[in-house]
Amino acid sequence: MNKIKSLDDLRQLREGMQAKIKLRESGNNSENIVRIKVAMSTCGIASGAKEIMNFLMEELEHKAIDAVVSQTGCMGYCYAEPTIEVTVPGREPIVFGDVDKFRAGEIIEKYIIHNELVDGILPVNYRTIEN
Repeated sequence: MNKIKSLDDLRQLREGMQAKIKLRESGNNSENIVRIKVAMSTCGIASGAKEIMNFLMEELEHKAIDAVVSQTGCMGYCYAEPTIEVTVPGREPIVFGDVDKFRAGEIIEKYIIHNELVDGILPVNYRTIEN
């Protein structure tokens, strides 16, 4: 983060943060942008989920990808923390486990941008009664 040296710098920072908040708040209703949920329960945070969330937000902004990164509670995959759920428009959500910065970058580059599967997908281990 750059140092704030003037009132204009502070205003620019405020506008940037407000744009991010607006995008995050509208993300639950938008089906046209990538949505990433980061599991931020106790085990997730202890495994580094906060750093992964920050990395994802910075990297997506750097690559100019419209995406909403939000936190969620436990996904039930404590053994594979940090975990993230990625929903790309038009595709089913996929949960990735053991996500570090390298894997997070790989998920952005390969899965989100180039539509290629990446190692680390956690299998669905349950079905609902309707299925």
